Amino acid sequence: MKPGIRLFGHAIHPMLIVFPLGLLSTAVIFDVVYYATLNPAFPTVAFWLIGAGIIGGLIAAIFGLIDWLAIPSGTRAKTIGAYHGLVNLVVVLLFAGSWYLRSGTTTEPPTLAIVLSALGFALALVGGWLGGELVERLGVAVHEGANVDAPSSLTSENVASVRMPAKKI
Repeated sequence: MKPGIRLFGHAIHPMLIVFPLGLLSTAVIFDVVYYATLNPAFPTVAFWLIGAGIIGGLIAAIFGLIDWLAIPSGTRAKTIGAYHGLVNLVVVLLFAGSWYLRSGTTTEPPTLAIVLSALGFALALVGGWLGGELVERLGVAVHEGANVDAPSSLTSENVASVRMPAKKI
């Protein structure tokens, strides 16, 4: 099953999720490094990483929603996809709360901001597992012809499928 918007034969949502996951996870790591070093640069960088991660998460969510809408109703994939989306929405909200609490300070982040980020990080692991369940177990966004010797997704049929129709002048 290959729902949603694709670019050069690949679903866009899985391409985008690496950015918010990486940015938000790195922010949590920078919080830990801050407490280990007390270097005031780390909370500032974590603040900006969280901001960028929230934006990236919301953009990835748009494409995830488009993919989810294409999944047939009444299937296990539709249910798992709904949980995946809701869990990751909560992740973004937790980090948004952390970001908001940090916005007034340039030094040590408030304890609640750290707790929200840590909870968001832990919940992101659950959301990632659910996404893996969708792709690896249920085959969502996997090309029907996928196999260890499948041709490149950059073959002429896939590349042609992403071209936009010409506008009439």
